[in-house]
Amino acid sequence: MARKKIALVGAGNIGGELAMLAAKRELGDVVLLDIPDKEGVAKGKALDIMQAGALVGFDATVTGTSDYGDINGADVVIVTAGIPRKPGMSRDDLLSINLGIMRSVAGSIKTNAPDALVIVISNPLDAMVYEMKKVTGFPRERVLGMAGALDSARFQCFIAEAAGVSTKAVNTLVLGGHGDTMVPCLSYCTISGIPVRQFLDDATLDAIVKRTRMGGGEIVELMGTSAYYAPAAGAISMAESYLKDQKRVIACAAYLDGEYGYKGIYMGVPVKISAKGLDEVVEVELSADEKDMLQNSADAVKELIEAGSKL
Repeated sequence: MARKKIALVGAGNIGGELAMLAAKRELGDVVLLDIPDKEGVAKGKALDIMQAGALVGFDATVTGTSDYGDINGADVVIVTAGIPRKPGMSRDDLLSINLGIMRSVAGSIKTNAPDALVIVISNPLDAMVYEMKKVTGFPRERVLGMAGALDSARFQCFIAEAAGVSTKAVNTLVLGGHGDTMVPCLSYCTISGIPVRQFLDDATLDAIVKRTRMGGGEIVELMGTSAYYAPAAGAISMAESYLKDQKRVIACAAYLDGEYGYKGIYMGVPVKISAKGLDEVVEVELSADEKDMLQNSADAVKELIEAGSKL
């Protein structure tokens, strides 16, 4: 049986970590692609990872390129192309710059990898993944955004730290847009099935919710650029569920067609990911406050998409 093929568009920090994770987990052979000016970076990282493979002991081929023809036949394409956030920048500040990049990338994916599952990481995420679907014309099952997986992981990490428990014991869910209006759902946060409020008081939980919403900005302020280890891990978890038909339920940005009362936008929701890609949007009961917060988040996403349509 031939190996699966995973194409990574963007050989920056996230792209390099994606390549390493995909190779280590032996999900398939990896093509790391960037613009011609950065072809050397793509090839250099690919070579570095291949040499690491001799030590770590994985069987996967990683190649670097600037030629979109090399992604032909890819099973999964993960897109990180675009400029990263800098200190003081919001995700929305990136819109005008990264939108043009995304349109070009989407056209090349449509031509060279028409049957792939596409996972978008580039920010502002909700607008970028919407543009990907619009330009490629792919069905919603095969265009997803990596957002909720990362946001839920941050929420999970902060809860575990505050409660003094293993992250493995914590289950969290974050809905909505990938920005400051995201909705960390305390009603679905548990520690080994026990409601989180039995471990932490309201003041502590409110602070954790706020920190989760600002989680990306916190890292940007600390190291001067966007996170890359956790975003890469989030996207790889989605790709792995697809490639192995795991049917994992993962929070991610999905194109909504009436679910949660919204239609025609991308927003973070729980999604069952199978060999179909998006297999099912899982609808959960929300409290009145959570519904209001989700509406606020949806309005922010709509504004972002409308702003993008004018560019």
